[in-house]
Amino acid sequence: MNRADAIPQPVSPVSLWQSLQHLLLSAPRSVRPIGAFAIVLAVWQGAAWLGLFSTQSFPSPLACVSGMREVILDGRLVDYSIASLFRVTVGWYLAVLVAIPLGLLLGWHPVLHDALNPFLQFLRPISPLAWIPVAMLWFGIGDRPAIFLIFLASFFPLAVATASAVTNIKKLYLRAATNIGLKGFRLIVRVVLPATLPSIIVSLRISAGIAWLVVVAAEMIAVKSGLGFLIIDSRNALRMDLVIVGMVAIGAIGIVLDKGIRRLETLPNMRWAIGKQ
Repeated sequence: MNRADAIPQPVSPVSLWQSLQHLLLSAPRSVRPIGAFAIVLAVWQGAAWLGLFSTQSFPSPLACVSGMREVILDGRLVDYSIASLFRVTVGWYLAVLVAIPLGLLLGWHPVLHDALNPFLQFLRPISPLAWIPVAMLWFGIGDRPAIFLIFLASFFPLAVATASAVTNIKKLYLRAATNIGLKGFRLIVRVVLPATLPSIIVSLRISAGIAWLVVVAAEMIAVKSGLGFLIIDSRNALRMDLVIVGMVAIGAIGIVLDKGIRRLETLPNMRWAIGKQ
């Protein structure tokens, strides 16, 4: 046997990538995200072992796992996650209760739409973070300013999307409903709401994601609990592993919230709207 054949040949990055791609494609669809995540963690940990970056500024996955174990055992991760979820839930639900009826009203009455829509369009591009000084002045320190910021962040996308969905309903639906005697509240419940549900569900998902972003920023300034506070407090203590833990918790909870809202797409009226429009 040739001695050169006995020497292991280095694996090229291209062949390694092709092997990983083939492995992911051959795996079941539900397993692919887990495999991709495992590959990212392995590359991250390998780079840390090789010293390709400073673990003081960007800790390794093993260090983050150790930090996560620490905040789980002392209860901070659970308590802070509950605090953030409470603020998001209250602010987002308040926005839903106000914005969707207002959007239906604006979309249904052209006069109100012409009068109020420019005002909404003027306020909508203003970042919720720009309202932080006002929120702190009005509500002080605590949950209320964070809830107010979440309400603002969720309100405008919901109101604008709902009004636009109502104005874009096919006139054929409305004429057919009128011909069979549907009027007023019955017309809204039987035709308008089913026809606008796809747009409303999308705006619910978008506004929930925005609310989750805003609560983290608000907790960095106005409160002493929550995942945003965990991140800023850990940064001040030079605990970058806990900063990464807070980011991971935010991402994981955000995925769960999005999955929960997407379940609304299985509603019977939702399927009717998708199939008929």
